[in-house]
Amino acid sequence: MVTHLVIITFVKSSLSPVTRSELFRGSKLQLQHDCRGIVHHEGELFIYSGSVLFNYLLSGKIISELYEDRSMERCAVSPTWDRLFRTTPSQHKLLALARDGTLLATLTHPELEPPHGVHVIPACQVLVCGWRSHTMLQIDSEGRRKLATLVEKMEGWRDPLSVCYSRTTSSIIVGQWRDNILVFRVE
Repeated sequence: MVTHLVIITFVKSSLSPVTRSELFRGSKLQLQHDCRGIVHHEGELFIYSGSVLFNYLLSGKIISELYEDRSMERCAVSPTWDRLFRTTPSQHKLLALARDGTLLATLTHPELEPPHGVHVIPACQVLVCGWRSHTMLQIDSEGRRKLATLVEKMEGWRDPLSVCYSRTTSSIIVGQWRDNILVFRVE
């Protein structure tokens, strides 16, 4: 089996993360599986391989395999660390999971064709992008219902694949097909 090297780098900051932060070299983890994404919170990592969602300690010790599904694409964790959200584009679903991997809710919506990028904002609401429908929706913290359509077809907006909210800059950053990145200021 091929070993995959993942270098984990975190932002180290003073009391005010907005005014002073610096990058420093982090840990190196040798993984025995692909790494399609990483989510970190208080010394634990969720690493998903494209088919399995693993829970690791920062030391590299695996805690458990939480969920296995070949249709898994992207994953996000709530700030309270009690809920995971993952997209399954081939099934056109956003899934909400408990920390142990138990399925809590399933959302399908015509504006998410198919759901792709997903991120949980500090208010525990979920941002999710519809790739072919060219949309970004705001979903409730339970993962059960749409709250708002934040972006739909517009100039320069096409095929959103990933989304992230930055507290530091109060902006939503969206990665699109063909290496385009859009930044939206949140007022």
